[in-house]
Amino acid sequence: MTLTHIAAPDGVAPGNGYSHVVWGTGRFVAISGQISVDGEGKVVGLDDPAAQAEQVFENLRLCLAAAGATFADVVKLTYFVTDVAHLPAIRAARDAVIDTARPPASSAVQVAALFRPEFLLEIEAFAVVPA
Repeated sequence: MTLTHIAAPDGVAPGNGYSHVVWGTGRFVAISGQISVDGEGKVVGLDDPAAQAEQVFENLRLCLAAAGATFADVVKLTYFVTDVAHLPAIRAARDAVIDTARPPASSAVQVAALFRPEFLLEIEAFAVVPA
């Protein structure tokens, strides 16, 4: 299976670390929004966006693996952040696990709060894997 990435279609300015368009054929995988909890449900990185982002991407990796997928199969990431100032830390964690030459499509949304105040970010993912 091959995913096609178009970083910037004609007439659209390139983004910072994401593709505007990604498509492929295969089995669609949706990963629910992940937060910074470990396997025992304990919060990781209280008041530390970098540590929270690293744990969130680890949780995403584990969820993708459960579906037979990897970060190379991710076509879309959606970031929910309580403060856009956390985006550099999130990008660093993201760049450690994705191919930055072929990044997925993405959206980032600043929210007033997540479901518990200790969480600074939540990230969901969509992937396409061979059928």
